[in-house]
Amino acid sequence: MANADVVALLENIALALELKQESPFRIRAYREAARNVAFLIPDIRQLFAEGKLEEIPGVGSSIAEKIADYLTTGKSAYLEAMGPEAPAGVLELTRIPGVGPRRARTIYDALNIQTAAALAEACRQGQIRALKGLGAATEARILQEIERLPERSRRIPLGVALPLAERIVASLRVWPGIDRAEPAGSVRRCMEMVGDIDVLVAAKDASVVRDAVTRGLPFAPELIASGPTKMTFLAPGAWQVDVRVVPERSWGAALQYFTGSMAHNIVLRERAMARRLKLNEYGLFDLDTGASVAGRTEAEIYERLDLDWIPPELREAAGEIEAAEAGRLPRLVESSDVRGDFHSHTMYSDGEAGIEAMARAALALGYEFLAITDHSPGLGITHGLDLAKLVRQRQEIVALRPKLAPFRILHGIELEIRASGELDFPDDILAGFDLVTASLHLATRQGTERITARLLAALAHPLVGILNHPSGRLLDTRPAYDFDLDQVIDAARAHGKALEINGSYLRLDLPDSAARRARDRGVVFSLGSDAHSIAGLGAMRLAVAVARRSLIGPDQVLNTWSADRRAASAAIRQPPVPGVSGGR
Repeated sequence: MANADVVALLENIALALELKQESPFRIRAYREAARNVAFLIPDIRQLFAEGKLEEIPGVGSSIAEKIADYLTTGKSAYLEAMGPEAPAGVLELTRIPGVGPRRARTIYDALNIQTAAALAEACRQGQIRALKGLGAATEARILQEIERLPERSRRIPLGVALPLAERIVASLRVWPGIDRAEPAGSVRRCMEMVGDIDVLVAAKDASVVRDAVTRGLPFAPELIASGPTKMTFLAPGAWQVDVRVVPERSWGAALQYFTGSMAHNIVLRERAMARRLKLNEYGLFDLDTGASVAGRTEAEIYERLDLDWIPPELREAAGEIEAAEAGRLPRLVESSDVRGDFHSHTMYSDGEAGIEAMARAALALGYEFLAITDHSPGLGITHGLDLAKLVRQRQEIVALRPKLAPFRILHGIELEIRASGELDFPDDILAGFDLVTASLHLATRQGTERITARLLAALAHPLVGILNHPSGRLLDTRPAYDFDLDQVIDAARAHGKALEINGSYLRLDLPDSAARRARDRGVVFSLGSDAHSIAGLGAMRLAVAVARRSLIGPDQVLNTWSADRRAASAAIRQPPVPGVSGGR
């Protein structure tokens, strides 16, 4: 499908530029454009024919020109021109998690390996460990990741699946004859990676739904199967979508059933049987008489089973049913609770927008504050804040504060934790920030003890308030680095520091399993979009989704606190009141 092909083209160009060690801004631009094309519902060929490629977010004239060349000729002259520096075989190897561009180049140059299968065989023969900079442990990790590739290739990141599901649902809802439409399955439960996208539709006539799918969606679906209650099609990106049709009277039961999880549903069915009831996707029925006793809403299903309604994100048979029975389900944090964002980037490092543009976009979201946290200089690829840039940025923020009051701009920084464990700036400079967050991007293979020590040192530093994306993983691309999570949790709690839940669709870090452990031990959390553009601020809802799956309520989330409470915390210092001279 054209959209998926263009996504692959843009990703390949980004990889080729990375191999050439080009500007990180150019690399990020192609990756952002690829992500936006992946989200695109119209067929990109139609936009090309209408001269509207530059209406796609992140697609400027240069990228549009390369897309147009590809759609016209079926190949990319730009990518082919980089052939000697970025051979196709190297690009292929970078698809393997843990094999970055430099490592792929090393393997290709030494052994002329160009496929995952050939690389796996070389690992089995012990050839990779002999290459400079690799070794037996790396060889074993690469082989493990290659063996997991078939499983990974079937999964879709939540940050891609959820917007696509919502756009499909929005199109179906307005079609005449369709009464309701909602995402279901693992998308509704906000799993970090999902398989097929499930959509539930209530309608009296299934043929109406077929018409809506084939004629009402803003793209041409590839219909795989169609029956009286279910149809399956491929959406842009070749992602499978299953649409199920139910009558209105069964809506609640079907929504509960098709949301899952399977383990959760099994416990509910057993609970129903113990009450002489039968639960399925059509409703809840009396076993003796066959009469329907519930089914129009999810709430009445749970109520009839003597349970509080359970939020979809918790339905994993992981204690939520027992908590609902005892009336102990906590109130989970919601997007409406979030007062601001603690992690964003501007053109002062590797972001795409200026400070005022980012602040106004946050204000438009209803936020009370936005923390500008550009990178420190240690992560060289981002061209972060040296002292001169830091001063200019602070002056710009101070000048903007009265202009946007009562909205607050926090002057923060994403501080690199160096390989030595030291931080990028001395204390006298750090003391001038409203917010100091720390991140580990470099030297991530030092081993458990050393990585843990670096994270603990950052949390112990009196001026550091938040540890960003603590595990360092990139979904489906890079595993978490080796560190002692329990020690990090205990240190955050002891020092009153926050662990971030990063909403970037590539990260979702801390993962829900780790965040739940931290939550149970009283750690507070920071939610961050890690936005590098105005559109990127929308990733906050993914951070909220992870927090909800982790049983986190608003009281454990810094973003929900009042300004006075934030100012009194160990994580954040209050900026000066807009319009008052002096201060930072």
